[in-house]
Amino acid sequence: MVDLIGQYKKIQPEIDKAIHDVVVSSAYINGPDVKHFAKELEDYLEVKHVIPCANGTDALQIAMMALNFKPGDEIITASFTYVATAEVIALLQLKPVLVDVDPDTFTIDCDALERAITSRTVAIVPVHLFGQCANMQRVMEIANAHNLYVIEDTAQAIGAEYTMSNGTTMKAGTIGTIGTTSFFPSKNLGCMGDGGAIFTQNDELAMRIRMIANHGQSVQYHHDEIGVNSRLDTMQAAILRVKLQHLDEYCASRLHVADYYDKAFANNPKLKTPSRENGSTHVFHQYTLVLNGVSRTALREFLDSKGIPSMIYYPIPLHMQKAYMDPRYKKGDFPVTEALCDHVISLPMHTEMNNEDLAYITSSVLEFVNR
Repeated sequence: MVDLIGQYKKIQPEIDKAIHDVVVSSAYINGPDVKHFAKELEDYLEVKHVIPCANGTDALQIAMMALNFKPGDEIITASFTYVATAEVIALLQLKPVLVDVDPDTFTIDCDALERAITSRTVAIVPVHLFGQCANMQRVMEIANAHNLYVIEDTAQAIGAEYTMSNGTTMKAGTIGTIGTTSFFPSKNLGCMGDGGAIFTQNDELAMRIRMIANHGQSVQYHHDEIGVNSRLDTMQAAILRVKLQHLDEYCASRLHVADYYDKAFANNPKLKTPSRENGSTHVFHQYTLVLNGVSRTALREFLDSKGIPSMIYYPIPLHMQKAYMDPRYKKGDFPVTEALCDHVISLPMHTEMNNEDLAYITSSVLEFVNR
């Protein structure tokens, strides 16, 4: 699904030098590369503050801790997403409120979101799924009308841009109160281990986030509040500094792959290609088809026999996961999410794919669905 070896080989001298320099310095924790990377990502995103942390899940948790939510407060997010989004809500003794998603973009259904708001609602977590932003114009309008915080889960969409109705274009993760991301190796901007970051335009929030991520201290051994130990190590920061310089190139490569897939599968009634929502660019962390009248299991077995990997993101909606079952929700409550879980399939999507690879993959998919 991802050719990390091929990606590394293209930039091997840069990566090897970055790693070597860290080893020589022995500044493995909070070394200079961490601050340099944060500043370079701030410049790229055009955001005032980037606070690196240990992983994307920590980024979400720290963001919620910084907003001082109380046990029982409700946070609304989509049921069609990876578990981490709801996991941190539950870990903090907050109440995850799940809603359905838009059938075209797979991002949060804003009508459902608005209906889910109660007097206990404190925040919305829109997930920028598979590489494009949720409907942030509408999300921000709803949030402002109800005085709610917005925490953008940008783990799959770093580099995407969203254009508001007034013509202002902003990077994913910089529109709401706080943005969060992951640098898991397979992400569009991935390190060689775990890593994450938190973004905000708010100076006071940035100070709290930094404290919380550092054991609740702003001065060593002075702990002003309960925090956690979550940091991006210097080696990963050095690697990310190199890869950040190539991020736009990586996004363009992924877009080429998506365009090829789109053209190959156009007008095939059995294959619904990904929608590209008008307000958002798409950086294609995943390329996900919706199957119509095709056995997904049989298709995956056929592709596997030809050496073509595929994945299902996601096979079980959050509201049907054992850990998150709730009497408020039952099977059938989120028809779009449930249908997607039954019918989506993701094809290989990465920066090293060439037209020969793409021709083989698309012809194999079409051979199966058209027979």
